[in-house]
Parts: sequence; C-alpha cells; structure tokens
Amino acid sequence: MATTSIEWTRGDDGAAGMTWNPVTGCNRISDGCTNCYALTMAKRLKAMGAAKYQTDGDPRTSGPGFGVAVHPDELRKPLTWRKPRKVFVNSMSDLFHAKVPREFIIDVFAVMAATPRHTYQVLTKRPERMARFFTNPELRADVAWRASELAGDGGDARGRVLYNSWPLPSVWLGTSIESNKHVGRADALRDTPAAVRFISAEPLLGPLTDLDLTGIDWLIAGGESGRGARPMHPDWVRDLRDRCTDTGTAFFFKQWGEWAPTGWLGIGEPHPDRERLIGDPVDEHGHRVVVERAGKKAAGRLLDGRTWDEYPTADAVEVSA
Repeated sequence: MATTSIEWTRGDDGAAGMTWNPVTGCNRISDGCTNCYALTMAKRLKAMGAAKYQTDGDPRTSGPGFGVAVHPDELRKPLTWRKPRKVFVNSMSDLFHAKVPREFIIDVFAVMAATPRHTYQVLTKRPERMARFFTNPELRADVAWRASELAGDGGDARGRVLYNSWPLPSVWLGTSIESNKHVGRADALRDTPAAVRFISAEPLLGPLTDLDLTGIDWLIAGGESGRGARPMHPDWVRDLRDRCTDTGTAFFFKQWGEWAPTGWLGIGEPHPDRERLIGDPVDEHGHRVVVERAGKKAAGRLLDGRTWDEYPTADAVEVSA
C-alpha cells in the first residue's frame, strides 16, 4: 500500500489516492508494454531486497523481480482503512494475468465487496479473462460469501446483501487500449458487468479510429513518459476528446508525457535536432505537427488551453450492468 501521484486516482476531495498490490509481476503482451514503468521499478525493488519482488519473470517478456506472484498477506489491508479512499488495484501487475489463480481473484474482489466505502479501479490488458470471470454465475456467490467471512460476519444475511449488490457499485473495471489494433479489448469490457467501465488510452501510440465508445463511462488519454518515450500527435487525443463529448463519455487528459507539441512545420522548413516531426501532412501546404522533448513536468496537462479532469457521473456508477 502506498499513496500515488496518478492523477486519475485522486479522491473526490483532491487528496492523493492509494495503490494496493496483492499481486505483482506481469508479462509484456503488446506495444503499450514496451517501456513498462512497473517492470523497471520491479528490477530496482528486487535489488533493494524488497520481499514482494524476488520472483523473476521470463527475460523475453518480463524481467528481474517481475515474475507473477500473489501476496495473501496484502489482502486484508483495505479492511483497516477507515477513511474512504480511491484505490488503484495492482499498479504493479495485471489481476487477470493467466498465472493469477481464480481463487485469489475471488479473494481480491471479496475484499473490495467487504469495503464499499472505498472506490477501486481495476485496469487490465486482458479483458477477455475479466469478462469470462464476471459472467460466470458461480462467481457472484463465491465473492459474496467470501466477503462476508472477511468482514467477520459470515452469516447468510450479510452474504445475501452482497450477492444482490452486483455489479459491485464501488468497483470500476477498465482496459488499456494504446493503438487501433487493440480496440477489440473494448468489446470484452462491454461484455463485463461493472458499475463503471473505463478505457485507459495511455500511452496513446496512434489514432483509435475504430474504437467504439458505446457503454464506456470514462476514457483516460495520455502520452508516454520516461526513457524511450514515443510522442503523441495532438490530433489523436483531440479526436478522442471530441468523441467522448458526442457520446457522453467522461474524458480525462492525464498528460502529454515526455514530448510536448510546439507548433506546425511546412515541408522543407528546418527544425532543431531536439524536435521531431510526427503525423501525415494535414493540409494542402503539407504541414506537420512538431513535438519537442520537454519532460513530463514541462509538457504538462493542458489540451487546447485547459485541463480535462472529468470523472464518471453518479448515474454511470449506478447502472452500466
């Protein structure tokens, strides 16, 4: 458990949210994983002797300290938090990784069911397993009665209340979509019962031309930061913002990332070596957008002169089953 600076995990009062990692480790499966911050952090934590990061992963897709491992001793921590918190679940893993046992996933969701005062955000690149999990008729009962046991009142009455509170109203389920070839993940998310369904388009590596926002309550977009970061074209994120406005989907712009847009350039015009041209020509003059490596802090979060910090509405949290 730790506080987090992730912008979209802030509480309603603006306070920093929390991360909760009952599972650690993962494997890279798509282009958005190339510069995975968690993989780099796990290597550092392993070297520091952190107990949770001593399992190594496949060096082709994972790395030192980043092998998938479950941590039962982490499960009960949210039960001890009295003040309501917004919690990003498994910032250092993917809860629906194939190596995470079904029984352990049930335990994680049982803790969430037993602590409705908190708001939980679960993000996966494996929404197909998540959809299978949540459409399994046995799961609802398993989570309900396990949550009743965790809360210390294992009676049938408590279990029935939790059984009928489905989908869990304080749990938001999301999937990452970084490029157009992965927009099918949204279909699996739509098949998943959830109080809030959300998409993280971060790092946004191209236009999401074929993304269907039907049934999606919230979309987070952002550019990549850190070493090796790839630039994001402003028009990619503007298109998502405008489509969210049209569909009533809440839109959250997290960051430009390492690269900031600095203007437009015509064919043949010189530009400094520190800058890069991206995108196809956009008009008859062949203008292309110029981005400069500025660093995350300097690049900031302004899109067309303002911040976009929209969250799902209360109506979205109540329905979307």
